Amino acid sequence: MKICPECKDVIMYCECAENYFNDMNNNKIKVVELFAGVGGFRIGLEGYNGLSSLSNYTKKMESNYEVVWSNQWEPSTKIQHANLVYKNKWKQSNHNGNSIEEVISDNFNEIPNHDLLVGGFPCQDYSVATTLKNSKGLIGTKGVLWWSIYSILKNKGKDAPDYLFLENVDRLMVSPAIQRGRDFAVMLSCLNELGYAVEWRVINAAEYGMPQRRRRIYILAYKKGTDIYSSMNNSSAFDWINEKGVFSTAFSIERENVLNEINFNLDGPPNKISKTFNKNSKISPFKNSGIMINGNCSTYKTQANYKNNSNDIDTLRKIILDLKDVPEEFIIDVNKKVIPNKVIKQLDKNDIIIKNELDRWKYLKGSKKESRYNKSGDFHYKYAEGSMTFPDKLDYPSRTIITGEGGASPSRFKHVIKQEGIYRRLTPLELERLNMFPDNHTKLKNISDTKRAFFMGNALVVGVIEKIGLELSKRV
Repeated sequence: MKICPECKDVIMYCECAENYFNDMNNNKIKVVELFAGVGGFRIGLEGYNGLSSLSNYTKKMESNYEVVWSNQWEPSTKIQHANLVYKNKWKQSNHNGNSIEEVISDNFNEIPNHDLLVGGFPCQDYSVATTLKNSKGLIGTKGVLWWSIYSILKNKGKDAPDYLFLENVDRLMVSPAIQRGRDFAVMLSCLNELGYAVEWRVINAAEYGMPQRRRRIYILAYKKGTDIYSSMNNSSAFDWINEKGVFSTAFSIERENVLNEINFNLDGPPNKISKTFNKNSKISPFKNSGIMINGNCSTYKTQANYKNNSNDIDTLRKIILDLKDVPEEFIIDVNKKVIPNKVIKQLDKNDIIIKNELDRWKYLKGSKKESRYNKSGDFHYKYAEGSMTFPDKLDYPSRTIITGEGGASPSRFKHVIKQEGIYRRLTPLELERLNMFPDNHTKLKNISDTKRAFFMGNALVVGVIEKIGLELSKRV
């Protein structure tokens, strides 16, 4: 729109100004954020207080996104801690803290029309913390929430959003063990049924200079009739995955190392796919990159191509606090005497001596081949596992944060670093930095350090969302 000459220099103080800014707001990409957690998607798309995660919140971010509605609710949890953090950070937002399934069934009109639906839908049923044998996939208590996304898209009808942006653990592509790739195939079939084309990519944040080795699958879907849908339809799968797609532009890949092309058709509706897809196969057909359009899937194994200088790579050393700023409870007391746990008491060999807290950490992190008994003591078995790096190396991106990162008790999977000769655990603030959140984003009265660590174990790397979001906004 045009602005009258009288308003040119005093736009904030005239009638035209209101219309101008209303028009600007109407051009925003309106976002609904599901399974919001502590707001990783929102920060990645909108920025935080107008600042960019990719600049460590030192530079302004020009965002074209606006979250118009959000939802966070954790099943089987009396106190909704993540919801408390979200509401504290975005006090004026249109936010719902009830079960999304209840909202859909009882108050669907509360969900406004929007352009982009985003969500890191709960992933415990697919997570590496769960064995494939025990994974329940889409029928699990967490995985079933995919159907909430599907219900929103279907019930919105012609007003369904033009775009979807989803995140999950990459195990989604091989779940469940008895029918590898079925769950992902069902999701693609659902989206195809609703008129969407899809591209996906497994991205390890550390391979693009970010501070954590966190590998996740990112899924973008485009409704038929959008420019992106048309562009994908008019491109070869190879070209789209390599250079023309949103993912390939945001995160480049090695073109010469695109391997193992697989093409197949999703033959039938979701209920048929669920019963027949890849039945009894031990290998999923889905590779780490791919597209689906009109039911036709093309998938490839791709390799990251990060050309920046090594100085641009964020490492564990770059994000940790000065030792003087680390609370005492995160320091491992090497003089603290410990009582060996039950497992160690049951060892056939008595050659493992745990004198102090540090010895306990070393034992749990180390390789072992030992005889053990079950809890009742009536069953004997051999146990073996390899060693883990101890302490964690400072000059590399960190290992993946898991939900059990918090708490002082020794653990095989918690991070331990050695700083100025002192062994210590990572603080919640440092865990936030590994996911590229603003410092102390989750700090709130009555939210424990253990719970803050849990949040980060469930969270995503904000910088990945920002880069994908910036590229998507150019094409919308």
